[in-house]
Amino acid sequence: MNASEPRHARTWEVANQLERYYTVFDVAARWRFKPDTVRRIFLQEPGVLIISRPRRGTRIYRNLRIPESVLLRVEMRLRRVA
Repeated sequence: MNASEPRHARTWEVANQLERYYTVFDVAARWRFKPDTVRRIFLQEPGVLIISRPRRGTRIYRNLRIPESVLLRVEMRLRRVA
C-alpha cells in the first residue's frame, strides 16, 4: 500500500483479501446444479475472477473464482425471479 493511495482504495483492498472465493464445483454442490449451468450463470457476471491461459489451436480453459458477494447477489436475483 502506498501513502498516496486514497483511503477507500486501501479499505477495498483489505476487504477484498478477506472475502471468500468459491469454485464452480463449490457453488454447484451448494445449489445442486450441474457445473456447466453454474459456469453459464457466472461467466458474464461482473466481479467474477476468470483465470485463463490461451492455447493455440485448442479450446480455452477457464477457471472461475466467485466472490461471496457476487454469489449472494446472484442468489438474491434468482430468488426474485422464481
